[in-house]
Amino acid sequence: MLKIVYYTDPGHGWFAVKHSTLKTLGIFNLVSSYSYTKGKTAYLEEDCDASLLFKSLHLNGVEYTTLEKHTNKRSPIRSYSTFNPERITS
Repeated sequence: MLKIVYYTDPGHGWFAVKHSTLKTLGIFNLVSSYSYTKGKTAYLEEDCDASLLFKSLHLNGVEYTTLEKHTNKRSPIRSYSTFNPERITS
């Protein structure tokens, strides 16, 4: 079972998944620059890229759970690197 953390702040949210998961699902190169990355984790923007993730999980029969982590402050995710598959080496 895949565990996905949903990080939110007062203005937005991101679903955290490993780059390897995105590659396995075949969507790594489809993630937009509205999402972020740090280390080997992608933080998928909730309005666009998250729907790509969840559609792919459904089509591949992958079971998952989500856990929400909220902050009332500005999320540090906003300062992570913009997702760009051509620059990610992990």
